[in-house]
Amino acid sequence: MNSSIYMRKDVSISSNIDYSSPSAAFTFDVNKSTLFKKDSRNYINILGVEQLNTLENTSLLDIFLSKDNVIEPHYHQNAAELVYCIAGAATVSLLNPFTKKIQNYPIKPGQVANVPQGWWHYEVATEDDTHLLAIFDAPTPEVILGSDILKFTPANIMAHTYCLDEEQWKKTIAPIVPTTYIGPAKGCNRVQSATDQAPYKPTMPQQYMKPCPYPYPYRYPPMYPYGTYY
Repeated sequence: MNSSIYMRKDVSISSNIDYSSPSAAFTFDVNKSTLFKKDSRNYINILGVEQLNTLENTSLLDIFLSKDNVIEPHYHQNAAELVYCIAGAATVSLLNPFTKKIQNYPIKPGQVANVPQGWWHYEVATEDDTHLLAIFDAPTPEVILGSDILKFTPANIMAHTYCLDEEQWKKTIAPIVPTTYIGPAKGCNRVQSATDQAPYKPTMPQQYMKPCPYPYPYRYPPMYPYGTYY
């Protein structure tokens, strides 16, 4: 006898789902479950256990993008992600925490890119009418977004930690919209520079830096009164 069959059977028996209940759902229209919508060509639909209560360790995001739109940098603290390209084309980029390098994976229909759990990553549509399916090994895909990290981390902490000019940092992140999901945000009128076309280099412009005012070695962070972070 095939032992794998019995292993699968044991998993089903141990499940907390009552498959005999009248409330047990086995189908769902993902088109009716929008997580985020930027416009009619850029939006994300979601399917998780909240939408389909018989799901176990599976969930997905149905992603639609026009060219040059970006699923913002983020990570999933509870799941790995498999990105499958249905239509169009996109580049899936991830930061490998072991090599400290960005790895870029262009995908077209029928191709996939895998993002391990907790890895910082983002997706850029390189064609119009791009359709991606992001599949997770968790009943609900949890996420921490780059826009939220930048917007909600106190400015004085960022300035102190990275030896930045606090006022310049506030000015720099002022246009960021929390929970962006798909960027650029609507109404973005950023003036592009020559560096937009150049290879990315992780450097900080000099105008955002100032001599670090804190002595070294430094043991304890300065105390700030409540309410002075913004």
